[in-house]
Amino acid sequence: MTVDQLEAAVLQLPASQRARLAERLIASLDEDAEVEAEWRIEAERRDRELTEGKVAEVSPDSALASARARLG
Repeated sequence: MTVDQLEAAVLQLPASQRARLAERLIASLDEDAEVEAEWRIEAERRDRELTEGKVAEVSPDSALASARARLG
């Protein structure tokens, strides 16, 4: 189903159902924005820790080997 087809179908719904759907769609956008903001904060924290020397960089190969060892 295309977006145009979906829109046509939704416009056939009663106003109360369209409003409910609109609220849910807007809420889903807000959740995405909140998650994105949290990840941005986390990325900035990790970058700051690297820059300040609080943590050491780990190569992808080393990280995978460590994870595999822990999982057995």
